[in-house]
Amino acid sequence: MIKETLRVEGMSCNHCANAVTGALKELAAEATVDLKAGMVTVAYDESRANMEQIKAAIEEQGYDVI
Repeated sequence: MIKETLRVEGMSCNHCANAVTGALKELAAEATVDLKAGMVTVAYDESRANMEQIKAAIEEQGYDVI
């Protein structure tokens, strides 16, 4: 498993956190969202997903990956 931390702008509530974690779960990735810091820590298996797919999944939810 690879673990990466991403800065994500636009998240402000539990709905935002749930949207991001749900989208990443579809890629078989585990996410921890820190709303105050604007950070998402993602653990994923690179044989099932890559960072481009993870960033795209977050952005599809309406948030910006910095």
